Amino acid sequence: MMHHIGIVAGTALLAGFWGNAALYVLGLVLSVPMFKRLHRRYGSIAAPIVGASVFTALFLFSALVLGPAINGVGSAPTAPAPSSSSAVESGHATHHP
Repeated sequence: MMHHIGIVAGTALLAGFWGNAALYVLGLVLSVPMFKRLHRRYGSIAAPIVGASVFTALFLFSALVLGPAINGVGSAPTAPAPSSSSAVESGHATHHP
């Protein structure tokens, strides 16, 4: 059964942290032209820093609060109880002890 954990853990990590990190970096890279315009308009480095801070705050709110609320991450369905009937073993189940 342990050989299944790697696939599930890898998928959860990629879809969770690494997926959000990739989207965050992409959002920051695509915001560089806006940060440059903010710097030119206000003549200060503070304006792009505030812009990046607002982007980060809204991204974190979306990823950590709205996403789980919409997807219902906390309310995962429970697994059904195993049946007591003897089922025909598939080829995959035969190598499990």
